[in-house]
Amino acid sequence: MRYRIFLLFFFALLPTSLVWAAPAQRAFSDWQVTCNNQNFCVARNTGDHNGLVMTLSRSAGAHTDAVLRIERGGLKSPEASEGEIAPRLLLDGEPLALSGDKWRISPWLLVTDDTATITAFLQMIQEGKAITLRDGDQTISLSGLKAALLFIDAQQKRVGSETAWIKKGDEPPLSVPPAPALKEVAVVNPTPTPLSLEERNDLLDYGNWRMNGLRCSLDPLRREVNVTALTDDKALMMISCEAGAYNTIDLAWIVSRKKATSFAPGSVAFAVQQRSGDE
Repeated sequence: MRYRIFLLFFFALLPTSLVWAAPAQRAFSDWQVTCNNQNFCVARNTGDHNGLVMTLSRSAGAHTDAVLRIERGGLKSPEASEGEIAPRLLLDGEPLALSGDKWRISPWLLVTDDTATITAFLQMIQEGKAITLRDGDQTISLSGLKAALLFIDAQQKRVGSETAWIKKGDEPPLSVPPAPALKEVAVVNPTPTPLSLEERNDLLDYGNWRMNGLRCSLDPLRREVNVTALTDDKALMMISCEAGAYNTIDLAWIVSRKKATSFAPGSVAFAVQQRSGDE
């Protein structure tokens, strides 16, 4: 069954005295990090990867809740004749062995949520230049990975603790603050007026125009624009941008229903469409 997971990051001008966190999104060379308002952070490689994607996610707090994924994909699954990716991984041209027995391995997807395995893997690759596939043109650039990991450590206030990925220290795991409190908001107009035909057409035209300026690996002819009413004056616009073996990643923005000439200031959304059979 297909489903979508939406992580909506609403940037707002909040007083500094409030205890809830603001979301953050940063790019570091060929890596991008997105953290929500509970400091759950996701890092992934960007650029011309040709369908080889590494994703690393981590929750805030003393616990070490992290997941690392490497997947080979695209709009369609790789051909059955293509070899499995695990034995074909190369780090700077040399075989990249997956140490430990905590990896869940399928032909085109590698996943682990074991803390020690993730830490050892990151230490092994963070000074490298690229992970590639033997007999393929797929590549994961490692330029910016170390900076992305340090950003996550800083965002979750792990620097100097035993749980940090980059700047480790002697502070115990319990020194890391828990996830920030969520801000309570009142539900206002939970059932917005549906988009009119004119509104929908205007938004789709605007999305198709904006699509031309996006850095996405999907063929422009295969990208899709979808719009949904959020409130009576705001809409969610989503544009498919990347694809892996088990999911499609959409870029999404909150836009005005009244004048679709720009994205709503300070509003970002990230969406993943997962296919059946995903872990």
